[in-house]
Amino acid sequence: MKIVDIVGARPQFIKITTVLRAIQRYNQAHPENRIQEVLVHTGQHYDYEMSGVFFDELGLKPPDYHLGVGSGTHGYQTGEMIKRVEEVLLAEKPDLVIVYGDTNSTLAGALAAVKLHIPVAHVEAGLRSFNKRMPEEINRILTDHVSDLLFCPTPTAVENLRREGITKGVYLVGDVMYDAVLQYLALAEQKSRILERLGLRPESYAVATVHRAENTDNPNRLRAIFDGLEAVAQAGLPVVLPLHPRTRKQAESLGLSLKGVRVLEPVSYLDMLLLEKNARLIITDSGGVQKEAFFFRVPCVTLREETEWVETVETGWNVLVGCDPKRIRSAALLAQPGAESACPYGDGRAGEKILEALKELHREVRE
Repeated sequence: MKIVDIVGARPQFIKITTVLRAIQRYNQAHPENRIQEVLVHTGQHYDYEMSGVFFDELGLKPPDYHLGVGSGTHGYQTGEMIKRVEEVLLAEKPDLVIVYGDTNSTLAGALAAVKLHIPVAHVEAGLRSFNKRMPEEINRILTDHVSDLLFCPTPTAVENLRREGITKGVYLVGDVMYDAVLQYLALAEQKSRILERLGLRPESYAVATVHRAENTDNPNRLRAIFDGLEAVAQAGLPVVLPLHPRTRKQAESLGLSLKGVRVLEPVSYLDMLLLEKNARLIITDSGGVQKEAFFFRVPCVTLREETEWVETVETGWNVLVGCDPKRIRSAALLAQPGAESACPYGDGRAGEKILEALKELHREVRE
């Protein structure tokens, strides 16, 4: 069986590692029935710090195709991706296309495949924020409704799909990002020197990330978030902010600066794991970072009014504050640990469970 994996953005480079490693282990054990993988990188993220460093430090093979789409409006970017992915699929003729998460690369890969009548598998299916102003929400919904295999991270995701009439091909596998944290934390602790390099002591700082379009593309929201981060730092909790290139560009165009906040270039995945694990608090608008805060049992303040990762809120480890500076400051300074509940994101074997479904498809293809 031949599979084409389509990725393009930083979180997807992390998610794909668990699936690829499971396939590689299977291929080593069953050389006579190999699953052939073709890796396509759309180029949605293209800076080395947002792309290349992940392939290097996570041991990912170089992409078989790098489409070089780059940045642009949602319509331009998605359209270019569909066109270029289609060319790859016509050349490779795969039995299955796998897409990950909720980016424009996810939707473009799914649409290109389904138009060619190639089955689609969606890793991280069924998530809903119920805010259709978010481009990620539109990407999730459309991708789920054209997919044949839907790999859900949580029971909530399965229920979301059921309410939309999707029950066939749905698998509850757990969260591939939980797999990745379990897999790479020891390597991060061995290799990363980020705390020493920045002179940080464990549990003495907050780490923040800001990148969602709803925040970065709205000058009033971005200004308010920056005011909130400054207020946290001025209240005595140092804030470390690895700044997404798009956020930096927007801030510079608006003449915004951050007084008292330690602004960094984007950091590698291993460095980010160490920053998160040792933080007193995490402030973010990222879905993945919300979960990683939960995995490490670090209180999280989320710069949104809703989240697709509702379990982090329900267990008390995450609080939603939007962009209001006073709410950001108050939540940050009052943050407390949540409940010590069982992990709702699986047992760290999501990649293996996805492989089981792929093996079943493999058998059907061979027959």
